[in-house]
Amino acid sequence: MAGTDVSSEPSQPQSGLGVDMKLEVVTLPVSDVERAKSFYQSLGWRLDADIPFSDTVRVVQLTPPHSQCSISFGTGLTAAEPGSAERLELVVSDIEAAREELIGRGVEVSEPFHLDGGPVPGLDPERRSYNSFATFSDPDGNGWLLQEVTTRLPGREWGD
Repeated sequence: MAGTDVSSEPSQPQSGLGVDMKLEVVTLPVSDVERAKSFYQSLGWRLDADIPFSDTVRVVQLTPPHSQCSISFGTGLTAAEPGSAERLELVVSDIEAAREELIGRGVEVSEPFHLDGGPVPGLDPERRSYNSFATFSDPDGNGWLLQEVTTRLPGREWGD
């Protein structure tokens, strides 16, 4: 299903398990913990933890502004190759403002693009939710995708 397709099936407000399951932390593979920590802090992300559990295990956790999900990295956490994380999505309400903020913080951010049978330069002409993007990478090459969402499609929010 494409990002803007609406399923004809009724939305499922519960997982069926009756227990909330929330994605809280995504682990990124990095080669230099201090460099990664400095980079993400320079973005204005909140430092939640920097815990050396032993000589071989250290966990650093940061959270983007107003996000319910954090990132972690460190030593002894993953065997994944540094820089191998791709398409980590950050949803923003205004992609132009988000780009300006990141560029002002020294980050190289791609020009905006939208989808019309494939990536097309520029913002979505109608500024439809889910259809304007930009990309950037951390110092290791882990790839981030900014996606502008101003209105969520039906069925894309959990009920209380």
